[in-house]
Amino acid sequence: MRSNHEIDYRIHGEEMQCVEVELDPQETVIAESGSFMFMDDGIEMATVFGDGSDRAQGFFGKVMSAGKRLLTGESLFMTTFTNTGYGKQRVTFAAPYAGKIVPLDLSQFGGKVVCQKDAFLCAAKGVQVGIEFQRKLGTGLFGGEGFIMQKLEGDGMAFLHAGGYILERDLAVGETLRIDTGCIVAYTQQIDYDVQFVKGIRNMVFGGEGLFFAVLRGPGKVWLQSLPVSRLAARILQYGTVSRKEEGSILGGLGNLIDGH
Repeated sequence: MRSNHEIDYRIHGEEMQCVEVELDPQETVIAESGSFMFMDDGIEMATVFGDGSDRAQGFFGKVMSAGKRLLTGESLFMTTFTNTGYGKQRVTFAAPYAGKIVPLDLSQFGGKVVCQKDAFLCAAKGVQVGIEFQRKLGTGLFGGEGFIMQKLEGDGMAFLHAGGYILERDLAVGETLRIDTGCIVAYTQQIDYDVQFVKGIRNMVFGGEGLFFAVLRGPGKVWLQSLPVSRLAARILQYGTVSRKEEGSILGGLGNLIDGH
């Protein structure tokens, strides 16, 4: 039996998606501030301190929960939407930029998934949104996401958002995948996350891909995005200011040596 609220859902759209969550009476969904799109009349919205789960007991527990969210760059507050009526009601949340919404049933992944800091969109009440520290120094310094990532814990539905196309990979025991550090969306808790130097001085200087790969080693499941928002923002900024040719130019290679774009 699930300890989190059981919610039904439907994802609409292709490149600019939204997720419609159907709530039975007294069911609740939690969401990041700013993701709300529209809701039925019987839905009541409330702003809560922390992640909205029932695990944080007392004022101190709620402060700790909110502080963890602040460390990941998110708001101190989470928004809850509860069906206070008698029939089924619906509330819809929209993705912040072009990409895909990824539905995750946490009960199928051992009750925990680690994700990038800005990937979380919404979840069933009871899902805990916490922080995951990178234990390896190199991963924290050069992994693209820093020492702190988000972790989602529970046995309910959670929804992530990422840019471009979403690719899922199942890694066998010992199987390794080298990835651009910004392309990781999420991975299951058994995955080992490390970083690796790009080999070859010409690749480092002129490749335009940065100095490091993210290395994920199985067993487990990985979700990847084809268009990280940082890459999209960098390209828009490039065209909006000074044009900087990337491919086949010394200036482009050196300019992108550190930022990995």
